[in-house]
Amino acid sequence: MRIAPAAPQDVAQLRQLYFDVYGHGYPVALGSDPAEMRRLIADPHTHWLTARHEDAGLLAGSVAVQTDPGSRIGKLVGLAVHPEQRGGGLAGRLTAAVCGDSFATGALDSIYATVRVVTPGPQQVFTRNGFQALGLMPNAVEVAGCESLALFARHADGVLARRESVGPVPAGLLPLLEAARQSTGLEYGGPRPPDGPVPPAGRAAPVTAPVTAPMELITAPGFVRRRFLELFPDPGERFFPLHVPNAVLTPPDGAFEAYADLDPVAASCSLVAVHPSPAAVTGALEPLMAAVTRAGADYVETLLPLADAAGLDAFLAAGFIPSAVYPAMRRIGDRFHDYVVLSRTGRQIDFRTTAVSGPLQPYLLAYLTAWTSTYLTLPEVAP
Repeated sequence: MRIAPAAPQDVAQLRQLYFDVYGHGYPVALGSDPAEMRRLIADPHTHWLTARHEDAGLLAGSVAVQTDPGSRIGKLVGLAVHPEQRGGGLAGRLTAAVCGDSFATGALDSIYATVRVVTPGPQQVFTRNGFQALGLMPNAVEVAGCESLALFARHADGVLARRESVGPVPAGLLPLLEAARQSTGLEYGGPRPPDGPVPPAGRAAPVTAPVTAPMELITAPGFVRRRFLELFPDPGERFFPLHVPNAVLTPPDGAFEAYADLDPVAASCSLVAVHPSPAAVTGALEPLMAAVTRAGADYVETLLPLADAAGLDAFLAAGFIPSAVYPAMRRIGDRFHDYVVLSRTGRQIDFRTTAVSGPLQPYLLAYLTAWTSTYLTLPEVAP
């Protein structure tokens, strides 16, 4: 096999490759939209590799790393190997090559990937290439039916040694953080004195009655992006790497504006930022979830600093489950800060078709523990 950068003339064969691997169910434009594929191949912030037979020139595999230069984070996407070429280690070679190239530039502190868990093979590929399992997001995407995803990440040398310490965290996070300790060996939430700058914690929202009025949803991508940049002119205030909002949700009185990356094709939604603060949605997440569900998303996630107790409390109180923890995700000065992924799904969760490898087992148990304590009251689970 010859591994080389993707070229515009590869687009037709790349589309065929993703069809052969996923059928019509691949929800990512990188493998289905020719115009977007050509744009990404030319994009200086995307490193796309292909694998071909040296003799026949047939396309056998593909992978890319998309970079968010402002955050020094990359996302590995589109790893695919033709069904006839599986079992020979090509997925591992592609992963090693694209990560090696990306880290060699010195522009990245970490690379993450969301990995399918319908089979253990993809999990093993990432583990063998230095990625650590960081969590499990049930019902996260619509591929060939509703599927769960696992979060994996790999860090550049020396990054994890410069993590900023965090004091006590909300009790609802403890099962997840214990799972992360078991899986990665990293400690979280230790009450140690800070050695550097601390990320701003969310401002506490005033105690108000729950919002019951329907949420207003505006899906005008150009307007949403302009408004988003007006409200969050500082890049540090809109930290959600590789996500650009295309929708905004707000109550009729305009008390807050929640910016979302809404993807009805994948049936998912990422809450990118809330103005004036994440805690401002306290009491309003139920109508917000209802609006997102009507728009076609059954899975909603958000990303918050581990140090933002007020924001974490707001989402935990609204039924969001701590799903993953990303150590040393954000660089501030010469220190790195941990973040938490919280998610909520409107569908019944079914783990019977999920193949969870050893590094992910603690996260599955932690999710089940958190979900049970959130949605099953004591009388329902008592013997």
